[in-house]
Amino acid sequence: MNLLLDTHVALWAITDSPKLPQKARELIQAPNTTVWISAASVWEIAIKHSLGRGDMPVSSQDAARYFRESGYRILAVEAEHAVAVEDLAAHHQDPFDRILVAQSLVEPMRLMTHDPLVVLYSDTIIKI
Repeated sequence: MNLLLDTHVALWAITDSPKLPQKARELIQAPNTTVWISAASVWEIAIKHSLGRGDMPVSSQDAARYFRESGYRILAVEAEHAVAVEDLAAHHQDPFDRILVAQSLVEPMRLMTHDPLVVLYSDTIIKI
């Protein structure tokens, strides 16, 4: 399975946060799972970390390194992903979450999130 982690889930995974449920850990660590992190998530971490937001515990540089060290693959934002955002319903206004949804639908991948609004986009999105 190709599994795209939303930004918070990705951070919880690399920091071994107790916020990451056991079910999510098992899916991420499953031998048949390829874990993906969007370049948009690295960008989100960069912006929010530079603003001193407490929910971004690591810099984007450190996060990108930890993602690679964990064996996660980085998914570039392609024009097709950006175009797909235009057709999304207005369930969510956060541009980072919207591009993650678009990427997961275009590729296709299973998106893992903790955000109940993101789940409204597709039954292929995994809510933890």
